[in-house]
Amino acid sequence: MDQNLENNKSFNNRAILFFNENKFKIIFLIISLLTVTIFFLFLSINNEKKNNFIAEQYIQAGIHLSSGQRAKSIKIYENIILSKNRFYSTLALNIILEKKLVSDEKKILNYFDVIEALDITTDRKDLILLKKSLYLMKNSKQEKAKKILKELVEKNSQFKNLAKEILSEKK
Repeated sequence: MDQNLENNKSFNNRAILFFNENKFKIIFLIISLLTVTIFFLFLSINNEKKNNFIAEQYIQAGIHLSSGQRAKSIKIYENIILSKNRFYSTLALNIILEKKLVSDEKKILNYFDVIEALDITTDRKDLILLKKSLYLMKNSKQEKAKKILKELVEKNSQFKNLAKEILSEKK
């Protein structure tokens, strides 16, 4: 029992001595961890707010489109694409293409470039490339479209068979 108390006192003395010797390092470590945690928490909350805002904008653009206010909806969809949101930018481009809201080919190709530059999965990027090639074919840019389709085939994309089929039809 006395030995147990002696070991306990010895441990306490060593812990106090360790803390006194490394007091500034320990305090610095705790402050650093708190700062990093608060920083990442702030980033997370900020990203969530941005995502919610863009989601609201997407819904608002759809409402404007359905009520016949094409100009407002186009502007909102363009802002969504340029916001570079990984989810809603692609959806906005799909709506623009589906509803034929923008006729300027350079603008559409710029939108494709913005979305291709996003940090999205390879499959989604390949799908965007496939849509881009179909858009180019539709607008008589056969060579550019074939080049994109060949790239999809060469990199063994999920859409390889579809790209091959489109290429064989266009020969």
